Amino acid sequence: MTNTLQLAELGTQTVAELSTRIPGATAVFRAHKIDFCCGGHARLADAVEARGLPLEVVAAELSALVSPEEAPPQSVDALIDHILTRYHAVHRRELPELVRLARRVEAVHGEKPEAPRGLAALLERIAGDMEAHMQREEEVLFPLMRAGGHPMIRLPIGAMRMEHDEHGASLRELARLTHDHSPPEMACGTWRALYAGTQKLQDDLMEHIALENNTLFTRFGA
Repeated sequence: MTNTLQLAELGTQTVAELSTRIPGATAVFRAHKIDFCCGGHARLADAVEARGLPLEVVAAELSALVSPEEAPPQSVDALIDHILTRYHAVHRRELPELVRLARRVEAVHGEKPEAPRGLAALLERIAGDMEAHMQREEEVLFPLMRAGGHPMIRLPIGAMRMEHDEHGASLRELARLTHDHSPPEMACGTWRALYAGTQKLQDDLMEHIALENNTLFTRFGA
């Protein structure tokens, strides 16, 4: 899937399909009052027409959610900028919607054996831990790196590596609660969109951690 999604392609897909293909799409649909759960069988073109909306507007918002895949830049400044836009901004945009979806699934389906009870609380904890971690990087570590380093830079880098390990433990718990992000056959559209989002969170966070641990941090001998 490219960053520019074709209008014709989007219009023929169902709202439910787009909810699971594009993490964050549920927030777009919710903002425009488009039913992506029980009414998710409708084609996007029909759903937006029923709401009196231009397909181009909704399609542009969905396209903006898709990050282009590109090789990370080489310079430290450009690499940090890439991390801020490709990972920090994306985590901050997508995690609140995942928490909202998890709360809804637990509220509606909490009595089912397959329900991910405790998932909303876990995602809230992950969001809080990640926000604190990203702020420390943005306010302390990244400015030191942009300035060319510091004799004591190994200390904040070591602290960030330890927190990365803690994020990894949270991801393992996330996979356990979601059965490796695999919704049951009877799952509704909201449930499926939630697990598509948790899968993307896992993939993004693992790539984010690997890029910092194995590329950015090694530029400073750590």
